Amino acid sequence: MSTKQLFDNTEIAFSLKSNSELNRAFLLFKMISYEPLVKVGKTLTNFAINANLPVDSVIRATVFDHFCGGVNEKDCLPVIDAMYEKGVSSVLDFSVEGKEVESFFDSAMQKTLEIIEFSQNKEAMPIAVFKPTGFGKPYLYEKKSEGQPFTADEQEQWNRIEERYDRVCKLAKEKDVELLIDAEESWMQQAVDDLVTNMMQKYNTEKPIVYNTLQMYRHDRMTFVKAQLEHAKANGYYLGYKIVRGAYMEKENERAIKKGYPTPICESKAATDENFNAAAKFILDHLDTISLFAGTHNEASSYLILDLMKEKGIAKNDNRVWFGQLYGMSDHISFNLAHLGYNVAKYVPFGPVKDVLPYLIRRAEENTSVAGQTGRELMLLTKEKTRRKS
Repeated sequence: MSTKQLFDNTEIAFSLKSNSELNRAFLLFKMISYEPLVKVGKTLTNFAINANLPVDSVIRATVFDHFCGGVNEKDCLPVIDAMYEKGVSSVLDFSVEGKEVESFFDSAMQKTLEIIEFSQNKEAMPIAVFKPTGFGKPYLYEKKSEGQPFTADEQEQWNRIEERYDRVCKLAKEKDVELLIDAEESWMQQAVDDLVTNMMQKYNTEKPIVYNTLQMYRHDRMTFVKAQLEHAKANGYYLGYKIVRGAYMEKENERAIKKGYPTPICESKAATDENFNAAAKFILDHLDTISLFAGTHNEASSYLILDLMKEKGIAKNDNRVWFGQLYGMSDHISFNLAHLGYNVAKYVPFGPVKDVLPYLIRRAEENTSVAGQTGRELMLLTKEKTRRKS
């Protein structure tokens, strides 16, 4: 088999799916492929939730079970165990969003601490994750990023954000569980970067435990990571980076136009791809200081990383290099890589059905908007259905 056909084995890719689950996935991606249907579905779903209609069971049986592991950690265990039998690890992601009260931030922190404890005794879960706005109000990150002064009350809230970061990073180091910290919109990200750099300097003293996220559709991220490398070398600590293409392009461009500043987003998809690949190469060139978590559903970038690893003599199971995809997507990449012995982790979202809906709607919209993503999923599912029939 040619190197460029590694991801074509659908028997391996869908080995965990029964025929009925395969058919459900096919129908789901078929529906997602129609953009008007996704928009209507979003409106109807929001209406049903707001009207307290009993839609949980319908959502649970379709889109939820495809893209989420369960409603709580224990509910996710069958999914985690089944994937790990195939060599794919799990990153449990508490995907409840949009609640801006201190009690929610405390419970999100508590949930992250529980997941780290849970992960320590579970070989299938070597990595944990949290989202910065799950630990504090977005406007505080924005004010901090812009260098605006806080009121006394805001400063107290910010101190609590710092304490939450410190508690989870400290426990991650104690339990030897790697911790990914997600990225936010560019107008909040400076505050996140500063906080995460402090955590890295404090806890990445022997090896990378805390990882920041680089959204490579931002044209300034290569400059940023080069400066971070110099800082880490000068101060004797390690870096961990999850690299992704990015999640907020439309919002970023709209805000830049509205507020009259140059967009931070690369001028084209090709420029973003180049930027992502350049970051992967740069990190692999400096693996003695930086570890890589490549969050990508892009086959070309995955092949590039495989080629670079081979060229540099990096072992397939070297813990400094991980590949990551979302649960319910790009199984042809995840399971074929794991089958070959590479480090692979699926982000497994969980939470109460209604609370996870914003995440699910984003996944549907993302699959509609990413050129070729849904078509590729459908083609692979069709191929596997045909293989099983024959």
